[in-house]
Amino acid sequence: MTAPASTTASFRRVAALALPALVVLAAEPLYVLVDTAVVGHLGRTPLASLAIGGNVLSVAAWLGTVLAYGTTGRSARRYGAGDRAGAVAEGAQASWLAFAAGLLMAVCAQLLAGPVAHALAGDNADVAAGAARWLRVAALGAPGLLLATAGNGWLRGVQDTRRPMYYVLGANLLSAVLCPVLVYGFGVGLIGSAIANATAQTLSGALFVRALVAERVSLRPRPSVLYRQLVLGRDLLVRGAAFQACFISAATVAARFGSAALAAHQVALQLWMFCSMALDAVAIAAQSLVGAALGSGEVTEARSLARRIAGIGLASGAGFAVVIGAGAGVLPRLFSGDPQVFAQAMLAWPWFVCMQPLAGVVFALDGVLIGAGDVRYMRNLTMVAALGGFLPAIWLAYWLRLGLPGVWAGLTLFIVIRLVALLARTRSDRWAVVGVVR
Repeated sequence: MTAPASTTASFRRVAALALPALVVLAAEPLYVLVDTAVVGHLGRTPLASLAIGGNVLSVAAWLGTVLAYGTTGRSARRYGAGDRAGAVAEGAQASWLAFAAGLLMAVCAQLLAGPVAHALAGDNADVAAGAARWLRVAALGAPGLLLATAGNGWLRGVQDTRRPMYYVLGANLLSAVLCPVLVYGFGVGLIGSAIANATAQTLSGALFVRALVAERVSLRPRPSVLYRQLVLGRDLLVRGAAFQACFISAATVAARFGSAALAAHQVALQLWMFCSMALDAVAIAAQSLVGAALGSGEVTEARSLARRIAGIGLASGAGFAVVIGAGAGVLPRLFSGDPQVFAQAMLAWPWFVCMQPLAGVVFALDGVLIGAGDVRYMRNLTMVAALGGFLPAIWLAYWLRLGLPGVWAGLTLFIVIRLVALLARTRSDRWAVVGVVR
C-alpha cells in the first residue's frame, strides 16, 4: 500500500530541509565528541575540566539558539507571505544582536572564568584551573558562534538549509583536524582544544556574514526591529535559561559524586547532545514550514504538518535508541579508557536510551510551536518542567546519594513533563495564529 500523495509530498518537504539542517546541527556536537575523545585520552582531570568549561560555554550556544529560533520564525512568516527581502532583513538585525552578545560574552569570560569554574568544580582545584584556562581561550570564538546561529536563523526562514550545511561543516572539519594536531602534535594539551574550538566558530561566523552581505539588503541597525526581536527573544531567553540551569546543575551534582562520575556524565551528555541536535533537524524543518504556512494563512496545512512532523520525530528517536542501546559496550570506551569512567557511564545508559523516542516527539513539537510563534507557552512549560521537575529531582538525587542514575532520571522526567504538555497544546486551537508577525 502506498502513502497518500500529500503525505509523501510533506515528507519530502521535511526531508529536503531537515537533511541539510541535520548536517549543520550534527557538525558541532560531532566536533565536540571528537574533542571529548581527544581530551579524554589526556586523562580524567583534563576531561573533567572540559566538562566544566564546555558546560559554561554552552551558554553561548544556547543564546545563539534563541537568536536562530526567533529569527527563523519571523523570517519564515515573511517568506511565506512573499516578502523575501523582509525575511533577509530580519537576519541582518539578528546579526547585530548576535555580534554584540558574543563580544560581551568573550569579555566576561576573561574576567569571570576562574570564579565560575571553581564554583562548579567544587573542591577539585586541578579541574577548576584547567576549566578556567580552556574557557578563556574558547570564549574568543563566541562572536563568531552567535553570528553563525543568527545566519542559520534567516537562511532557514527562507528555506535554504544547504548553504549553512557547507559553512558549518567546513569550519568544523577544519577544527576537528586542528584539535588532535594541537593537543598531541604540538603538545599544547587541553588548550589546543580551546584554540581549535575558537577557530571553527570564528570562521563559521565570517562565512555567514559574507552570505548576508551578498543578499544586498540594508545592514543598517533598525532600533524598532531590534526591539521587536528582543521582545520575541525574551520568552525564548527565559526558556533557554531554564535549560542551562538544568544542564549546569546536572554537571554540578555529577561533580559531587567524583571526577569519574563527572567524566562519565560528560561522555553521556555529549552523546545525548549529539542525538538531540540530530533530532532537532526535524524541528528546524517544522519551524520553516509551519511558519511559512501560517504566514500565508494555511491553517489546515500547518496542523497537518504538525502531526506528520511529530510522527517523524518519534521514528527518528526510536532509531537512535536502538543504535545507542546496541553500542553500550563500545561507545563510552571511545572517549575514555578509564574503567571507572566506563562503569559510571553504564549507570546512566538505560535512562539515556529510553528517553530517545520521547525526546524525538518533544523536539519535533518544539519546532512546530516555535514556527507558530507560540513562545510564551513554551517559556512557561519549560519553567514548570525545570523548576517543578528536573531541578528538585537531581538535588534530591544528590541528597539521597543516588549517583549518576539519579541525575539522568531527572533528565528523563524533564522530557516526560514537556512531552505531555506539548501534545495537549498541539491538540488545541490556540497555537495556529495566521499572518506576519510585526
